[in-house]
Amino acid sequence: MVQITPDWLASQPPASTQTVPQELFNYQPESYRIGPGDMLYITVWDHPELTAPAGAQQQTSANSRLVRSDGTLFYPYAGSVKAAGMTIDELRQELTSKLTKYVPNPQVDVAVTSYGSQLITLEGAFIKSDPQQATTVPLTLSQAIGTAGIDLNHADLSDLVLTRDGRDFHLDLNTLNHAAEQRIYLKPGDRLYLAYNDNKEIYVMGEVLRPQALSFRTDDLTLTQALGRVGGLDPTTSSSKSVYVIRGVKDLAHAPATVYQLNARSPAAFALADNFHVQAGDVVWVGASAITQWGRFLSQLVPLGSLVSSAALAHGNTNGGL
Repeated sequence: MVQITPDWLASQPPASTQTVPQELFNYQPESYRIGPGDMLYITVWDHPELTAPAGAQQQTSANSRLVRSDGTLFYPYAGSVKAAGMTIDELRQELTSKLTKYVPNPQVDVAVTSYGSQLITLEGAFIKSDPQQATTVPLTLSQAIGTAGIDLNHADLSDLVLTRDGRDFHLDLNTLNHAAEQRIYLKPGDRLYLAYNDNKEIYVMGEVLRPQALSFRTDDLTLTQALGRVGGLDPTTSSSKSVYVIRGVKDLAHAPATVYQLNARSPAAFALADNFHVQAGDVVWVGASAITQWGRFLSQLVPLGSLVSSAALAHGNTNGGL
């Protein structure tokens, strides 16, 4: 049994702060590299027959060139070009070089009209978990999350997993500030997984107004908040000095549970409760007052007494009848 007191709270180590791995900040996107499935619109100035062979009146997509699955694309007079892996500028220079044999001083421009290959995968408690495309504009973590949206009722904000090159980085969105999110750029092939909070619950029972299991999406839920979400202590039946937090019940085979007690007779006690953070799996129990326990005992005793009296009366009547 551990009493929750000012001295005990002062003796506890401060909550650890999240340190984002520096390598996430160090990554800077390089120029976009073309990949299979991309559609490219290639302009050769003053040569509409090359720029828009389907006709200038057609949509841009009709005159775009597909980068095939093997990474190549075909362009008149240039032939088959290995475009995958090239930057936009590198492909422009390659086409200029090949067209020089047929077009005097060709002025070539290349633009990506549709992206088809380099994705950032999103899974878990997002509202929209569709893959997001890496484009010529670098994508930040903040932008990806903003586009996907978070299912706040089911998400565990303390555990966003960014998987990159086979390595997992765990990020706490509750403590990660917006400026840091904007400094983390995503890389093609990255995977974002936002955990669900269905296994992140505490259980509030006993003399409270609405006993229930509470799920929470961060790691900073306090005892005061937990009691507030169930309506608080029942003013007619609870014992304010009997507020307990039982921790470690899931591993009793290896270690005993720890019971923390809060004496909430004084309103100031809730200032202590506001500095006590609950953890997933905790059981919050509010005991009954002495008069409540006595009343419940009597409510069980009176029906038992009536039953005994009835049995005795019946026995007397039976003997008298004999």
